[in-house]
Amino acid sequence: MSGTSLDGHIDVALIETDGQGYVNALGFYAHPYDRSVRDAVRSCFGKREGDEQTRAAEDLVTDVHIEAVKASGFRADMVGFHGQTITHDPERGFTWQLGDGARMAKALGMSVVNDFRTADMRAGGQGAPLAPLFHQAIFSGHEKPLVVLNLGGVANVTYLGEDSELIAFDTGPANAIMDDVMRIYGGADYDANGVVASTGQADLKAIEDFLAHPYFAQKPPKSLDRDAFKNVMDSLPPALPDAMATLAMMSCDSILKALEHFPVMPKRWYVCGGGRHNHFIMNTLSGMLDNADVLNIDGAGWDGDAIEAQCFGYLAVRSLYKLPLSQPSTTGVSEAITGGVMHQP
Repeated sequence: MSGTSLDGHIDVALIETDGQGYVNALGFYAHPYDRSVRDAVRSCFGKREGDEQTRAAEDLVTDVHIEAVKASGFRADMVGFHGQTITHDPERGFTWQLGDGARMAKALGMSVVNDFRTADMRAGGQGAPLAPLFHQAIFSGHEKPLVVLNLGGVANVTYLGEDSELIAFDTGPANAIMDDVMRIYGGADYDANGVVASTGQADLKAIEDFLAHPYFAQKPPKSLDRDAFKNVMDSLPPALPDAMATLAMMSCDSILKALEHFPVMPKRWYVCGGGRHNHFIMNTLSGMLDNADVLNIDGAGWDGDAIEAQCFGYLAVRSLYKLPLSQPSTTGVSEAITGGVMHQP
């Protein structure tokens, strides 16, 4: 799994699973994601038709993911290969993940499942988020209601209620815009531990304007492209610490608005994804959600860096057995539906 924030590594997770309630984490490896490959991917953001640029980027993405699996030393019955998202436009039923599953299968000598999102979108779904059924499996024995919050390029929530109640949606931007601002103006790939944001002063007017966006009043299911809110960069304060504090607060405030769509207030939030390392965001969320515990998912026995990679291994097995990858309450699909495309070595 290489996330939408392009944060410098590819996550390779080895799990054993039946694609249902049994998930056993066996290994994890983070492979360097070369900057030249990330730049090639970034140049394709927003594209809808293949050209020389997208074909070259897809070759690079496939090659580095093959390298990552080989370097991990893991052998498996099958590989779940999400690919690199360059455009996600659910309103027009369009999503595009770069990655050649057939070539990967031949190179690795293992079966590969990719193209996880297309079937959902063809059936009227948002194509995202796809992690909720995995979250439901790994938190099956925990007291409900609870929320799994993924702080990736985009932030998304999975609400797990009693009696298998499941609600999921993207809440708003998270790491993608913050990382872009740090890369362009701060000379770094990301704001390590949220240190830069913690020294800044958030622009309250910019946050107020941001929260007026109609997306936040829209009822779930709903999902976002990583650049859906890129225009907020035009309204940020000029000083880098203030800009980063503003973006972090935008993310936190949009997460807080997710509460409007939960039937019962959750008592625990388990946070995964790279954003859980941002102390400024984690501390801010803890203060905002003062009637709930905001917890690093690692404390529940799951590696928060590995969750998404584990998820697509899990979904690959569900695809093999023709089990649903999504359902109406997670993506808005017309009915619970399977997905993914299998490639044999």
